Order: sequence, then C-alpha cells, then structure tokens
Amino acid sequence: MILKMNLISPITLLSIFLLSCTGTTEKQLTDYVNPFMGTATLWEPEDLGYVRTWKERTWGAEVFPGSSRPNAMVQLSPVTQFRSGAGYQYEDTVIYGFAHTNKGHWNLLHLPLLPVAGQVSASDYASGYSHENESARPGYYQVFLERYGINAELTSTLRCGYHRYSFSDNSPKHLIADMTRTNNRVREWAIQKTGDKVFTGFQDAEGKIYFYAVANYPIEDIKQLKNDQHEVSVVHFGENDKNEPLELKIGFSFVSIENARMNLEQEMIEKNFSEVKEEANEEWNRLLSKIRVSGGTEREKGIFYSTLYRSFLWPALRSDVNGDFTDERGNMVNEGFRYYTNPSFWDDYRNKLILLGMLTPDVTTDIIRSIIDRGEKSNGYMPTFFHGDHASVFVAGSYLRGIRGFDLNRAYKLLLKNATVPGKGGRPYLDEYIERGWIAEKDTFNVPTWDEYKAAVTKTVEYAYDDYATALIAKEVGDSANYRMLMKRSGNYKNLFDPSTGFWRGKIENGDWIADFDPYYPYFAYMYREANAWNSLFFAPHDPEGMIALYPDHESVEKKLDSLFTEPWRGYEAHNMTSFIGNYCHGNQPSHSIPYTYYFIGKQEKAQCVLDSIMNRFYDMGADKLAYAGMDDAGEMSAWYVFNAIGLYTYSPADPEYIVSVPLFDKVKFQLDKKTTFTIRKKGKGQKIQQISYGNEPIEGWFITHELLKQGKELLIQTR
Repeated sequence: MILKMNLISPITLLSIFLLSCTGTTEKQLTDYVNPFMGTATLWEPEDLGYVRTWKERTWGAEVFPGSSRPNAMVQLSPVTQFRSGAGYQYEDTVIYGFAHTNKGHWNLLHLPLLPVAGQVSASDYASGYSHENESARPGYYQVFLERYGINAELTSTLRCGYHRYSFSDNSPKHLIADMTRTNNRVREWAIQKTGDKVFTGFQDAEGKIYFYAVANYPIEDIKQLKNDQHEVSVVHFGENDKNEPLELKIGFSFVSIENARMNLEQEMIEKNFSEVKEEANEEWNRLLSKIRVSGGTEREKGIFYSTLYRSFLWPALRSDVNGDFTDERGNMVNEGFRYYTNPSFWDDYRNKLILLGMLTPDVTTDIIRSIIDRGEKSNGYMPTFFHGDHASVFVAGSYLRGIRGFDLNRAYKLLLKNATVPGKGGRPYLDEYIERGWIAEKDTFNVPTWDEYKAAVTKTVEYAYDDYATALIAKEVGDSANYRMLMKRSGNYKNLFDPSTGFWRGKIENGDWIADFDPYYPYFAYMYREANAWNSLFFAPHDPEGMIALYPDHESVEKKLDSLFTEPWRGYEAHNMTSFIGNYCHGNQPSHSIPYTYYFIGKQEKAQCVLDSIMNRFYDMGADKLAYAGMDDAGEMSAWYVFNAIGLYTYSPADPEYIVSVPLFDKVKFQLDKKTTFTIRKKGKGQKIQQISYGNEPIEGWFITHELLKQGKELLIQTR
C-alpha cells in the first residue's frame, strides 16, 4: 500500500499487529502498485528536454489515482481541476469533489461529490489537502479534507462507488453534488430525494449516467446553491443515532435509475466498506499475479506492477449486471455480452490491447463484440479513435492469437468498408489514398506546431499497416481478391519516403516534396501526427526488410538511427512531446517501435541499450518520482514498459508473434490462460543476445510466435 498519511485507522493498526505476531510479511503484488505514478507533471528542463516558457502546464501522463476494478464502469477518483486530463494533478492543492468515471484523457468525470461541513457558497467549496494525508492502492483511495476536518475514503465495485466520510466533530453533514460540471459539457441533469436515505438522478455528459445512492443517514432535503458564477446541489443529512461516518453506496447505470438500483443491490448493498475494499484488492492481486517476476530491484518491480495495473483500466464497462446497455442508437438492448467503451485505437493498438487479450481474453472478446455492435448500428464503419484506423490491427491480432468468441465475418465487413469506402465515419482522405497511394498535404510555409492539417505522412504509413492487418483477416475469411488488393496497398508506406533526406516526407497535390521541410520541427498535424520527421522514421512493422531496403545499405540505416538517438532536441516546446534521447521522444507514441529497427541490421545490442535507457529514465520522473515521460494514453505507455520489462514486444501487433529483447528480470512466469503458464528466463548480464531458445530448442531470428508460447515451456534468453 502506498501510504502518505499521518492518520492510521484502527483496522490498519490491527493488521500491523497481527502481521508482527504471525511473522507474515510477504508482499502482495498490489503492495507494489503506486496509483499516484503518472499523476505528476514534468517541470524541469532536464526532464522535459527544453526550457518552459508557456504558462500552461505541460501534459503529464494524465492518469487518476482513485479506486477502480479492472475495466470497470466506475472509476472513483478526486478532482483537483476540471478540463485537465484525468482531473487530478499531483501539484494541485485543492479537491473539488470525487467523480465516478475516468479515462485519463480530458473527458468524463461524471457526478462529482464532496462532503462538506459548515457554510459554503456555490463557487467556494473546494478543500485543501496534503499528500502527507493521502494514500492509495488498487481499489482504494483516501484523503483528509483539511477545510472540513473530514477523512474521505473511497472504494468501488464494477458498477458501484462506496464513499466513507469520517467527520472530526458532530457538526451537520452535507454533500455537494456538482451536477452542472464534468470534463465535458453537461447537457441535462437531475437529482432528487426518493426515499428516507435515498437520492437518485442522472447526468448527461459524454454518456447519460444514472445513479441510485443510499446513505446511512436520513436525508432532510436537497437544495440548490447558486450565485452568478456557479450552481451546485446540496444534500443535507439529518442525525444518526450512533454518529457514525457518513457512508454512501451508489449504483450506476447508463440505462436507467432502476438498473442503477439493480447494480447496487447485486454488487454492494449488503457489504461493508472493508469487505468491498478487500474484494477489490483480491481481484487486482489475481490479475497482477498472472505475471510474476523475480530478480530485478524493488524499484523495477514497483514500476512494473504499477504499469501493469495502469494497463487494465480502459476500455470501461457500460452494461449492467443483467446485460442491459444503451446502444449506439440510444436504445436499451441486451445482446448477451458485456458492452464496453471504444479503445483508444491510435494509442493502445500498439501493445496494450494485445496485453489485454493475453491476460483477460474474455474481456477482449466482449470489447470486439462491442465495437462490432457499435459499427453496425451507426454507419457501417468500424469505430476509429482520433487518428488512423487501427481496430483492424486489434481484431486481427486478437483473432490470430486464438480469441474466437466473436463473429469475424461481421467484423471484417466493417473493416473492409473502412478500408475501401470513403465516407463519414471511415478513414479521412481515403479517396486520395486509394487513388494514388498517398495523401497530399497543403503547400504552405511556417506552419505553427498546433495548426490542424491532414497529418498526411502519418496517415499514409499507418493506413498501409491497417491495410496489411485487414488483409490478414481477408485471408482468414477466404476473400482472396481483397487480400491481394490490400496486401498490394500495404506497400504504400514507401510512397512518401524521400531518399534524398532519408526521411518520410510530405508531398503536395502535384507530387512535389514539401519545400518547407525541417526534420527537427514538431507538428501537431502537419505532415506528422504529434511528431517531427525524426520520430516518424521506420514505421512499417509488417515489412521491416522492405523498409530497410529503401536505404542504400545497412550502414546508412545504422547512421540514421544513431543520429536519431544523438542529435539533440532543438528546444522546441510542445505539450505533447517531452522526454528525449537525442531526438527520440518517448513522451508520445509514434516513435515507440523505432528502437527495434536496429535488430534488422544486425545491431540488436544497440536497440537494447536504448530500451534499457527508456525503462530506467522515463517512468518515475520528476521531483516526486511520480511522472511519466508523457501521456499514458489509456495504458499504451504503461503496456510498453510491461512488455519490454519481460523481454517481449508487439512489434507488429497484428501478427501473432513477439520480438524478443533482454528482460529486466531474471525470471518471469506468465499465466497465458487457465491451463498454460510459460516462463521467460534470462541468463547473463549483457545487452547482446547470444541465443534464444524455447523448450531447449533454438529459435531462429528475433521473434517467437504466440502459438509456441501456448505450449507452456521456457523461453531462455542468453546474453553477454
């Protein structure tokens, strides 16, 4: 448990006493997890890679420290500021409430609640707090609200939140419900007393969420508190004979208040706070124990299990205990599976979604069934996210690894439309990509970093990879004509390679190269998506040999890679590009597969040098050792660490194989399913891999297949 408080509960003291009596001191895996990791912001030039001049805070990992179960509907977490990532920034000094949904991506934060005592106004109710009186572990969060003398504790189930507020005196107890505010625009809301100890309502803001709340104190009334700045609802509680802590058990649903009540009654209503908290801890321990590591330092284990935990918070559940959910058309339906939000496809297709399938294939199955349902009920396109079209990679990579509990033909129909039919909901600029094999960029000069354009280079090379992934599915369903067409298109990444510079570079409509080309200058969406030309190198995970062949020889590739990791960042300031090795930026996702390019020119040890440096430098940064190099993006940054720490990486996530690297740990036991556990063992202390063997049989090349891992043998990585 990550303790940051002076207030120790009687239960904790009893636990410490019992442990000292029995001599049992073995750590649970949840004890290694620090939910605060990633909540801090980078400030110092040596961490950022440049000197800050803007007043705005540079983006951090944008994660939340509060309570959640794996891939749950409810994420119960403090809000220190709205419209800011996950709503919690470690450097902030006040708390506005405890919200119940969270992605860590500038949205959600449904139903912020805050216990208060004494007089408050509609715009002045936030409480100061100190990290010295704050703690968290998986499924639990605690903080002391200094303004009111209230110790707040939070825990949760899949669909319910549990609040426990210990007041320092017997003053009247009130609850601020900030119904008009989330990280999104609130369209409509309602809150009302519906029983002696019950209040209910809904809040419509990026999803209409209903709630059914039961208190252990009688509710006197709910009144509005309003001024010219803001409006809040205030729940006033009456007396409780025992003067107990104020407890709230709240069920949630995206279908109805009645379903919220049903969720509460089935998941939480008969349980006390300690029971729910311990069940959450046990559930996380079961999940984390699917990968057990030995060797390595305590710091490395802490980062490893913290990032493994962080990888399993999104996508989020949206169906009720009986299977009801509100579909894309706004209808209440029950399709016989658990309904989830869309993944963050541009980010987590690279690694996190594959990790999800390896450890929780049942969840992955239902996520795919959810996106199929969503696509069929909207416009016939498979859902996308922000940029690119990477559901194809997710579906192909999952199916080829043996996840078969969904209709592949239905998924393929949607994905093929994404790849071949221009239209709203599909791939942007698909018409010109189909016509000429690349997307043109505007012919202009002096583009500011933040201006929005097509991100044409990034789209072109990523569409080529999506074509490859869709082709793999076409092959599985027997569509040979489209398989050949898509495989041909998968070579389109070559069309924007400029041999005169060795970079992928934008072209204008007539096919000429963009004249105003500076490979060091970062863009948000001109030529490159959230990158510069350096960080857009070497993306053709389906065809590394063809990619390498674009250069005159291996020596040219090595020189280019060496320059990437040694040419210094030129001091450009961008919120979403932080933490550098030379010009390589680990603080954003586009470059995350580049280090492995060294493998394909016979320089694996150089790749390992970079990988080791990344793992050592970029996951517990800053003064408090709680910052990531950049945005976690719903678990991608975290999953990158998890895979590399155990010596495997999803270089081409659509393919059922992993590139092998040198793990941090001497031994890893990986439970792949209920019947299969494979082992990874490291022999030697060096960065150069001498031999890879599996089950005492040598492995040719650098990849091991998922099918081999399913045999449950030992992967031995010998180094020098």
